[in-house]
Amino acid sequence: MKALVATGDAVEPVRFAEVEQPQPGPGEVLVKVEAFSVNRGETFQLEAPRDGWRPGKDVAGLVVQAAADGSGPAVCRRVVGHPPAAGWAEYVCVPVSSLAELPDSVDAVRAAALPLAGLTALRLLRTVGAVAGRRVLLTGASGGVGHYFTELAAAAGAELTVVTASPERGRRLAELGAAEVVHGLGEARGPYDLVLESTGGDNLPLALARLDRRGTLVWFGQASRTPATLNFFDFFAGPESAALRHFHYADSDVPDGEDLATLVRLVGAGRLTPEIGLVAPWERTATTLTDLRDRRIRGKAVLTVA
Repeated sequence: MKALVATGDAVEPVRFAEVEQPQPGPGEVLVKVEAFSVNRGETFQLEAPRDGWRPGKDVAGLVVQAAADGSGPAVCRRVVGHPPAAGWAEYVCVPVSSLAELPDSVDAVRAAALPLAGLTALRLLRTVGAVAGRRVLLTGASGGVGHYFTELAAAAGAELTVVTASPERGRRLAELGAAEVVHGLGEARGPYDLVLESTGGDNLPLALARLDRRGTLVWFGQASRTPATLNFFDFFAGPESAALRHFHYADSDVPDGEDLATLVRLVGAGRLTPEIGLVAPWERTATTLTDLRDRRIRGKAVLTVA
């Protein structure tokens, strides 16, 4: 079968290759991939790929071989999945615990835009707990996680301020429920009960300074790829006794499949909107990756497999 493999070349980070069609193991199904989405974090992994690793964690398609143990969806069921890797291919094996079936109302393109970004947003909201009436600040809001979190948190009653450098993205985030849009952390007035920080570098201490006393900062990314420096005494300048929490979306007590089913249900009901900035055939994956890495795509980029 055809699959995209990593090259280690910054200009053309993936190329097509012929590889063996995978055989599902216990508790896995074989999915014929119809669409997959790419994430900016994957562009970083492609800079120094591990031997034998093939990228691809967000897929949607059709089950063509059911799990041998009888678990999971049957053959010909449409699904969205979050495999550990190797999803940028004609076929991929996916654990049944990382799958959700799709209703007719949710197409493969929108479904493929859900897994990593949607799971992250949903689990961030679960991590911070009840947000109704609380003042929340979200940095790096232009990406897929930012859009999903904005819509989910606004629906849950948060008074949400989002940080985005893009006026266009800011207008869309306001439509999705953001109470305030700022184009730099310096414009965020605060103080906030919760801060969700995804950029790192100089922005982390700036975000911390906008936290209220005994507030919580959840650090869920470092898009700047620059380490942050914190000063213990800065906590006394306002966010006294504040908590700083590290977040990793994969550290969840809820299986991926259950959370994917929740996301699919919300999309089908019109309560969650995948923001898709690009849909293209998978022959354009290499250029799409460089455009995503260089921030020329806003929202999710989805590639379709012929």
